[in-house]
Amino acid sequence: MSRYESSRFVKDPKIMNKEVLRKACDKLGWKYVERGEDFLVTHLNRGEELYGEYALKLHEGQVTYNSYYLRNGGELVSELQSVFFPLNVEYARDSVISSFKANGFTYKKNYSFKPTDEIADMFSMVGFTQLPGEEEQRYEIGFKILKDGTVITDSNYLPDDVNDKAHKSMDHLQELFGRERIMTKKPEYDAFIREHGLKSSVDHISNKR
Repeated sequence: MSRYESSRFVKDPKIMNKEVLRKACDKLGWKYVERGEDFLVTHLNRGEELYGEYALKLHEGQVTYNSYYLRNGGELVSELQSVFFPLNVEYARDSVISSFKANGFTYKKNYSFKPTDEIADMFSMVGFTQLPGEEEQRYEIGFKILKDGTVITDSNYLPDDVNDKAHKSMDHLQELFGRERIMTKKPEYDAFIREHGLKSSVDHISNKR
């Protein structure tokens, strides 16, 4: 469930999404080809001679550089990350918004938020319940996007219909991100379970794609 919960889509800084990587390479002016599951950066436009070999390779999300021909491979990866991470924040934000909008939520901008060294963006997705007997019709789920693209969510009480839609949205995000989602239930969750006579779950649940 997504009620009384904090979720974290963990981002490994060494793992890169192909869609975002394409945009980063285009912005840097680097040429690339895709061969099967591999994404290969073939030209850096710096007069380097690679003799038909790649400069950087993305395989199963992991980026490596050609240490045989490149002495500054680590610097190139850092340069790529400097462009990739801001684009990855945009990708994470757009993914959250589109996934939740597809399930009936609306986007709420946080006008008072100012980016910090750790947090790139904060906003909420708003859902409305159709169930009779609820004191409120409007419910929010908060989101933080860190500078590396990690997504953190926060929710309190959600009616069953809003909770089900939020759960579907979270599942879709996990597919898009292709990364581990760690869910931590708040203390209020156990009180909710006891009050409604439901079966309790463990406090910490890890779901992998």
